[in-house]
Amino acid sequence: MTVLTHEHRPAPVQRRQTGASPLKILVWHWGRRGAGPIFAARLAAAFGTLDGCTAALSLPAGAEILAEPDAPDCAWREPTYRTPIGYAGQLLAGPIAARRIDRNLAALNPDIAICAMPALLDRRMTAGLRRRKTPYAVIVHDAAGHPGEALSFWLLGQHRLLRNAIGLFPLSGHVETMLRQQNLPTTIQKLWLPPFSFGPPPPPPLAHRGKPRLLCFGRLLPYKGLDLLADALASFGPNQPYDVRICGDGPKSPELGRLQAMPNVSVEHRWIPEAELPALIAWADAIILPYREASQSGVAAAAIAQGRYILATNVGGLPEQLKDVPGAKLCAPTAQAIAATLPTLFETPAAPPLTNPATNWTQFAASIRTALALG
Repeated sequence: MTVLTHEHRPAPVQRRQTGASPLKILVWHWGRRGAGPIFAARLAAAFGTLDGCTAALSLPAGAEILAEPDAPDCAWREPTYRTPIGYAGQLLAGPIAARRIDRNLAALNPDIAICAMPALLDRRMTAGLRRRKTPYAVIVHDAAGHPGEALSFWLLGQHRLLRNAIGLFPLSGHVETMLRQQNLPTTIQKLWLPPFSFGPPPPPPLAHRGKPRLLCFGRLLPYKGLDLLADALASFGPNQPYDVRICGDGPKSPELGRLQAMPNVSVEHRWIPEAELPALIAWADAIILPYREASQSGVAAAAIAQGRYILATNVGGLPEQLKDVPGAKLCAPTAQAIAATLPTLFETPAAPPLTNPATNWTQFAASIRTALALG
């Protein structure tokens, strides 16, 4: 963890009220699907458990998790968009949106805001915060775009978002190093990616007593190494000894076509909603991450929380994230290394499911409060 010297430590956030009133923290993420809303909801809940803090959450009105039976408490549901045309309409509605944002910020009156993950309309929020002279910090999941991603960091306006924040919190040393190379004039403190739990603990790996089950899921983009996985599985021949599921959204590719044609491999090429994740992870004995590059992995965080085996390539922030995790193995990002490591994956016990993942999130939130000198 980065040590903050006196020169790097930000000035304490000034309270808008005096006395013993709690510190008001606003956590926002304005993307509808994926890990961002889940991450923001867990972070807001964690801040709410800290002594002397209250937390409010802002998500898009159409966020996937808000439609679930156990939807998080969301104080501010911001209208966003579902299509490119909807995004263009939001850009044209700037003055109306600015007034709405000012009203919401006035009602919540936060002392500080935390961007849980950058999204396209963040400049709308930061402009409102600037008008109120409210500081903000950013959780930084990536410092550069990955090959095949639809959104460029220029389109996201991430550089401006990061430059004007009072604190940046990368989730791996890999991302921290990249941020420091950008000479950003703000506090940078490396944290970690807390585990994502989904429902009750699943049965132990291999309890079904059949072929070992391997799961590769998430955004099926070029950097995820699907070609490496296909080559590794092909090396076992027509009687490859695993049941494999490839699940997720992304562009069509020759690699997906190859995988779909293989024996004992199924490809579910679609968006996987959060409601399906518990059963999906419970099906698997092991999560496989054959990535060519990675900042860190939310899929790995879910696997750790649910007590699954993990095979990952030793790229980017994955070695740091998986170091000392029982049942996790790292190998070189080649098909040969993946194929050689798979038969050894189940030789030692995996870590049991986490009994109280919320504790890790509370520690995460407390680290942010300490780093920003929040009273």
